[in-house]
Amino acid sequence: MTDIRYLAPQSLEEAVSAFAAAQGAARILAGGTDLLVQMRNGMVRPGLILDIKKIPALTEIAELPDGGLRIGAAVSGATLAEHASFGRAWPGVLEAINLIGSKQVQGRCSPGGNLCHGSPAADSVPAMVAAGAVVTIQGPKGRRELPVEAVPVGPGRTALQPGEILVSFTLPPRPAGSGDAYLRMIPRTEMDIAVVGCGVNLTLQGGVVAAARVALGAVAPTVLLVEDAARALIGSRLEDAALAAAAAACSAACKPINDKRGTIAYRTKVAGVLLKRTAAIAAQRAGGN
Repeated sequence: MTDIRYLAPQSLEEAVSAFAAAQGAARILAGGTDLLVQMRNGMVRPGLILDIKKIPALTEIAELPDGGLRIGAAVSGATLAEHASFGRAWPGVLEAINLIGSKQVQGRCSPGGNLCHGSPAADSVPAMVAAGAVVTIQGPKGRRELPVEAVPVGPGRTALQPGEILVSFTLPPRPAGSGDAYLRMIPRTEMDIAVVGCGVNLTLQGGVVAAARVALGAVAPTVLLVEDAARALIGSRLEDAALAAAAAACSAACKPINDKRGTIAYRTKVAGVLLKRTAAIAAQRAGGN
């Protein structure tokens, strides 16, 4: 049996150095809710486990001067749920993160781990994409930023280069009249993987949609930013015709597979249905602002 080393660095620089030096043999432990399962199933055999939960930059929530929020990549779902203002600013992102696993899992799981796992069905990712979140990445060559939608490049694969670590998510400030929401379709009432997930973020001015972002999960090899659906909503009062056009754009964007949880036809249909429902919730929240 190969020995496994464990390292809990206290700084981001130390973590990046150790991760790069391992030359692909290390695995990041943000919460462990995916990594430990993979190890037990023999899917991965890391030579080094790098625990990043002791690094302040990865475990803090910061309110930015412009009104935005920066969330460390290793912040747990439970911590976000208890934060004083995060849920008020981004209820859709929070409800998506809170769908990751059980209450017990919520104490460890993180949106950073959910994104880096690379699952097309990850719940937090469509909500983050709809929010316009940007990630900060640090590696041996320094720091860079990417929109969340650019991070997944295929099932189980991301755009992170060797030695790079996801540091944080930055969510933009909320204009007046803004609201977001996330819904998913699952066969059971809870503790399941999304058959389709939909995130919508809207800004209303005088009842008219001034800005919109729409994202879908579990309908393609990666989470999708559906710009045609957003364009169909902008300038409308969310009349039936606008919602139907946005729903059709969502269905057209789908590139799903047939599997035991849903067929191509079913996922394609549900994507449009969820768009209408999610947009209605986001609009209600935007009106409340």
